[in-house]
Amino acid sequence: MSLPALVPAAAKSADLGAFGHDPWWLSLLKAVVIFAFLVVTTLLMIWGERRVIGRMQARPGPNRAGPFGILQSLADGVKLALKEDLIPAIVDKPLYILAPIIASIPAFLSFAVIPVGPVVSIFGHHTPLQLTDLPVAVLFYLAMASVGVYGIVLAGWSSQSPYPLLGALRSSAQIISYEVAMGLSLAAVFLYSGSLSTSQIVASQHKLWYALPLIPSFLMYLVAMVGETNRAPFDLPEAESELVAGFHTEYSSLKFAMFFLAEYINVTTVCAIATTLFLGGWRAPWPLSLVGDNTLNHGWWPVLWFLGKLSLLLFGFIWLRATLPRLRYDQFMRLGWKVLIPFSLVWILVVAAFRELTNEGKSRMTTLMYVGIPIAAIVLIWSFVTEARMNRRVGDDQDRLEAAELAQRDAYPIPVLSGAPTRDVPAVADTTTESTEVLDG
Repeated sequence: MSLPALVPAAAKSADLGAFGHDPWWLSLLKAVVIFAFLVVTTLLMIWGERRVIGRMQARPGPNRAGPFGILQSLADGVKLALKEDLIPAIVDKPLYILAPIIASIPAFLSFAVIPVGPVVSIFGHHTPLQLTDLPVAVLFYLAMASVGVYGIVLAGWSSQSPYPLLGALRSSAQIISYEVAMGLSLAAVFLYSGSLSTSQIVASQHKLWYALPLIPSFLMYLVAMVGETNRAPFDLPEAESELVAGFHTEYSSLKFAMFFLAEYINVTTVCAIATTLFLGGWRAPWPLSLVGDNTLNHGWWPVLWFLGKLSLLLFGFIWLRATLPRLRYDQFMRLGWKVLIPFSLVWILVVAAFRELTNEGKSRMTTLMYVGIPIAAIVLIWSFVTEARMNRRVGDDQDRLEAAELAQRDAYPIPVLSGAPTRDVPAVADTTTESTEVLDG
């Protein structure tokens, strides 16, 4: 199965010729706008998170600095920047200073390949609302996400402290586990669109968003992106109950703020990738896309649709944090390695077979028979195996419980402490009473 055979007509018509022709000042303007957008989005995200979670928990949230407390995030950022920068004497100073920089820079670079809108006119120059695009733009994003974890690992290692080191080790294992699942969930999009370019993937969704035909990939990506960004309920590298604060325990002032900034920018970027690859990117939603000969997909209107989809996904992060408790680390790793990755591999085979049969001209019914019947058989066998395993596990648990009850029954009686609940030991009590009566007689 060749990759060009999978490319739809819309994706073939969209090329990369619109990129690389901007004057230097226009490219610089785009970079500055992206930087400002990410910083402002971070401030609004922090404020919105505190405000929404406060409402969900029946408390007001920030309401002092500015109208509705909207300047509270800016005040916190200024406070962090002006705090004394304490550096412990035992740290590896070069790596300690370099770690927040390594964590922050890839977070900004990842957004360079996100298409925010179509080609528009800016000061007389026709340019796409995207800093740049590559034939392998999605791989560039995955590479930047992989590099960003080095900042977290170096922060924990250079701190020369056990708790930051444990948080760094957790983060590295977490990124490896869930980045594999994320890459596998995106592979189905590559098969459908026939391209790794973000602008071409958006162009290939002009009729149907990929979140509908590839809904298992979309759901797996939603889970993986939460684990990728160390957000609740997957915030194990920062679990304050056992790690104090995780990898950034020894950081303060502006260095701590850079880690905070990198986390929220990564949240914005993964939501933008989900919007681009699964939700049609900057294209208008279905009823609005039919208005006026598709007028709402031209000009500056698409920026509004992109920001709307991005805001909904960001709200999902806030909702998760306010709703779900933190998972145990073994549950978290089991979800990644035993559920997401195997299911992603099976789903990629299904999508590849479906696309190949479609390209060969098979009818939809024939394709469903070729692909659906084996899937139904696998699911049926898997359900029987899972049920048998669960029954065997329940039986083992019952045997262990009965053995524990027998051991408890035959155990030597323990004296009851004052204030503790009493426990009936009838056999021992009766024997003691009989012996006392014999001695008295």
